[in-house]
Amino acid sequence: MAVGGHLHHLCARRGHHLSADRPGRGKSVIVHTTGLVKEYGSTTALAGVDLEVSEGSVYGLVGPNGAGKTTLLAILSGLRHSTRGSVHLGVSSAEMAVLPDTPHFDKWLTGREVVDLARNLSERSIAESRVGEVLELTGIIDAAEQKVGGYSRGMLQRLGLAATVVAEPKLLLLDEPSAALDPAGRREVLDLVAKIRGEATVVFSSHILSDVQEVCDTVGILDHGRLRFQGPIGELLSGRAAPAYRVRLRPPAAPAVAALEEQSWVQQVAVLGDGDLRVSVTSLEAAERYLPGVLAGVEARVVSIAPEAATLEEVFLELTR
Repeated sequence: MAVGGHLHHLCARRGHHLSADRPGRGKSVIVHTTGLVKEYGSTTALAGVDLEVSEGSVYGLVGPNGAGKTTLLAILSGLRHSTRGSVHLGVSSAEMAVLPDTPHFDKWLTGREVVDLARNLSERSIAESRVGEVLELTGIIDAAEQKVGGYSRGMLQRLGLAATVVAEPKLLLLDEPSAALDPAGRREVLDLVAKIRGEATVVFSSHILSDVQEVCDTVGILDHGRLRFQGPIGELLSGRAAPAYRVRLRPPAAPAVAALEEQSWVQQVAVLGDGDLRVSVTSLEAAERYLPGVLAGVEARVVSIAPEAATLEEVFLELTR
């Protein structure tokens, strides 16, 4: 089932094959593409993408605008054809659901009718009570009897998510599922994705990198149609961005800043607040060896020193510059 301008039942598409389980990082691979290319005239949207998504994982697809994220999800769902390459899925089309970035529905239907229609399009027998459950889960239950023509964009996003999960699919493809939502709505979407982990496989694109870092166990970084990185998010963050230490001092911090900036192993000293420093270093080993001595040398009053973990945003910027 796919949620778009209307609700569509996904049929098997050219270039999509059901594949036997393949070993991948200890789990079977439920989505696998080989040399995936998509061209629009002289423009290449995807340039040889080899995607691997393990069963039960939450895979975050990130990249700049125009990187090819939406195109890739559309090809996985069968809504677009690739120019070259192949897609292998470990589920049937009836076990997959798709949420586009801007879902639209017939304006004269109520929210409940939209979700109930999605339930009935499923080849599985889904209890009618499931409709109310997902409307409650996605925070749209109070507007369930209203016609969707009066829904805001955020409400449509919630409704689309409800229609996507009502049939309990094994594979969900979510394109920017929280883009139009307020902070409370984003929180609900992230909580829902976290609950699904292990029960279904989720592939979702997002430009909100903190959301991806919070809920995804695997990440793929697309840039100009190429997959720059693919793997566990912990593997991406470790050793990629410039290592740094967070140093908190009692004021004044100026003598410590000046002393640190003179060190060959210090790349940058960023003053984040009164006595709050971020010290980017050439290596954590050098910082461990010399940082305490430099601070002691200027008699700095140290509150705390701790290595700072790289964020997905920092690593993303490094890979896509």
